[in-house]
Amino acid sequence: MKVSDSVLQQLVAEHGIRQAINSYMRAQDRLLPELHLSAFHTDAWVDCGLFAGPAADFVDFAQGFLADCDASQHMIGQADIQVEGDTARGEIYFLAHHRITENGEKKDLFVAGRYHDEYACRDGRWAITWRKEIVDWARTDPVADAFLAAQPGLHLARRCADG
Repeated sequence: MKVSDSVLQQLVAEHGIRQAINSYMRAQDRLLPELHLSAFHTDAWVDCGLFAGPAADFVDFAQGFLADCDASQHMIGQADIQVEGDTARGEIYFLAHHRITENGEKKDLFVAGRYHDEYACRDGRWAITWRKEIVDWARTDPVADAFLAAQPGLHLARRCADG
């Protein structure tokens, strides 16, 4: 089977965009601000509802919010990415779990939604130029960690590059 140049270009673009999306998610969970910022071009804009402004300021905001959590895990779902030359648009589904402390009590905050994104390839690097976060649902539950307490041999995550 011969792959056309246009299909190959689409796949290369999607790969670069997915790298940016994966870096974004990993940087949030591991608290890596430089990696977080690398998902964006320098002139990017982010609107997550709680914050709207330049990507660099958003990274500071998000890293601060997430540092106040005991842990977080951001998962990517389906991704609809439409590439047109050196620009693209995407709708990326996500599910985020945050371990938080509210009034002295540990809780699990789940947020599900979608990122409406615009991307650009500049100097051979795909990155986000515009992002709007849409929340579809959220819930907060009391923690239930009996399994962790009963399994002292588990390797528990740390919030760093090699955690």
